[in-house]
Amino acid sequence: MMTNSITAKGLNERAQHLLKVLVEHYIRDGEPVGSRTLSRDSGLELSPASIRNVMADLEELGFIAAPHTSAGRVPTVKGYRLFVDTLLAIKPLEQQEIHLIQQKLTSNDLNQRSLLASASTMLSAITRMAGVVTLPRREYIAWRHIEFLPLSEHRVLAILVINEGEVQNRILKLDHSYDSNTLQQISNYLNTHFTGKEIHAARAELLNELNRTRVNMNNLMLAAISMAEKVFEGQGRETGRSYVIAGETNLMEWAELSDVEKLRRLFDAFNQQRDILHLLDKCIAADGVQIFIGEESGYGVLDECSVVTAPYSVGDEVVGVLGVIGPTRMAYERVIPIVDLTAKLLGAALNPHK
Repeated sequence: MMTNSITAKGLNERAQHLLKVLVEHYIRDGEPVGSRTLSRDSGLELSPASIRNVMADLEELGFIAAPHTSAGRVPTVKGYRLFVDTLLAIKPLEQQEIHLIQQKLTSNDLNQRSLLASASTMLSAITRMAGVVTLPRREYIAWRHIEFLPLSEHRVLAILVINEGEVQNRILKLDHSYDSNTLQQISNYLNTHFTGKEIHAARAELLNELNRTRVNMNNLMLAAISMAEKVFEGQGRETGRSYVIAGETNLMEWAELSDVEKLRRLFDAFNQQRDILHLLDKCIAADGVQIFIGEESGYGVLDECSVVTAPYSVGDEVVGVLGVIGPTRMAYERVIPIVDLTAKLLGAALNPHK
């Protein structure tokens, strides 16, 4: 039974309940909510006049506002924040949705970049908003095998196999020519010492070995380390400074975002990436799902949007962030578990030790 006791937020239970019903109604229909609608849908035996008094209090406290000519009210960012933090009941995902997410992120045929794109596309498709996934800040790359093939003019083709069979080819320009036998010996040396190791750790180990025993190294070992260093150049250079986004045009379907000028600024921000990346990077150190509502993001272009994010991990290391960008009246109770589950499954799919 509801009481009129004052909560830590300064609202009694009746006011909180009416705010909850108003927010849910507005999220569902996108129309300002009047006192008669609340009287009908709230389940409380209150007259429209009593409800108008509560709505006046909520408006004075900044939780709801009146659009230009409407008699109804809509939630403010402050109202959404109270709703999300205190009043929201998260809905368990349907098994069909869980299976869809699992299916999109567990294919053995997907390499890392394809997995990220698949996660972004899936988030967009299942929420009908924009899905975004940052590239791993420190990409986990496991060394599997390397081969070197001689080319002309002091050039060598390096064939590097990483993670679960992904192949990278690089042409190395060297100071000397090496015959096939020497290149095979170099390959054997590197594969013997570093197969199965994380590639950044292998690089650090090589450099430590070089600095520690350079004087006593033979030419073959020096050549091996030099060639491995050239292979490593650029590994992870783009990681953490880009993202994959899908479904931007879905945002045109929401009336509050359909203004041409708003959309232009929003799409420009998506293309330039800097501000969106800065916001997503804030979530790297976050524990679990983070929600930015309207101006909470700190970027004017997102004042009409909410961003729901979660970090994803490889092993014990948080390497990136994924999320959904949509209007402030998104269905938070559904979007939050979708983002949370997707982050967990993406991390598992990227883990080479799974």
